[in-house]
Amino acid sequence: MPLVREALSPVPRAGSRMEPGMEPFVKSNASMTLELGRVLATPGALGALAEAEQGYLEFLSRHVNGDWGEVDSSDAAENELSLKEGFRILSAYRLTTGVKLWLITAAARTATRALPPEAP
Repeated sequence: MPLVREALSPVPRAGSRMEPGMEPFVKSNASMTLELGRVLATPGALGALAEAEQGYLEFLSRHVNGDWGEVDSSDAAENELSLKEGFRILSAYRLTTGVKLWLITAAARTATRALPPEAP
């Protein structure tokens, strides 16, 4: 498990705005909700976001709303099943720098972690 350096606050930075619907429980589709738990990021994710000059809220918003990003069809199907059955959920997004960022919500829904795929 990669070292988690910082918990991400759901409160946006000064000058930015909160994405609509970013409550602890966010609708993924009409019948399912995704509980994020504590939102965390590895040092690699924080560095990649800073280098790309992008915030995490755009990716977190996509994740909780069922836009899994650049996952293959089997991972997308697994995510849909995971919403119903309570397994882990994986989303993959590409930053403007070309670096890939994963968001993984634990099966227990206790935490959602942001990390690059190559994290140790």
